[in-house]
Amino acid sequence: MFRTIVAGTDGSPTAADAVRHAAAIAGMCGASVHVVSAYNTGAVLQSIACASGAALPADAYRLGESAESEARARLDEIKRELATSGIEVDTHALPGDASDAILRLAKAKGADLIVVGNKGMSGAKRFVLGSVPNRVTHSAPCHVLVVSTT
Repeated sequence: MFRTIVAGTDGSPTAADAVRHAAAIAGMCGASVHVVSAYNTGAVLQSIACASGAALPADAYRLGESAESEARARLDEIKRELATSGIEVDTHALPGDASDAILRLAKAKGADLIVVGNKGMSGAKRFVLGSVPNRVTHSAPCHVLVVSTT
């Protein structure tokens, strides 16, 4: 059935729920799980600032390094949580947009399934950037499971 599953996390409780679902499916199928957390680098922050006409903070590159550290910490926590599950779990901190990071990793790993939660951004931010589940389902190279995290 499924051999390689990709799930994304931003550290939120709803993303953690989606990762738990991915792990449960992996356990039933004998699949491996690749968990990805995206972060913005200083270069990404600069391009966002240029596109919006906003001023870039002087410490933008330090903010990018901090974002990467936070992503890695989230992934370490997930790896600890799933350590006793008996499934193979790999974690990936990738720069850029969350949906792009999930899709890039799914393609690189030849994923059979992507698991995402149905909750995330809301309001104007969702309108401008789009929702991760929406973007993933429209561009995925494989099956997508959208977990109800309400």
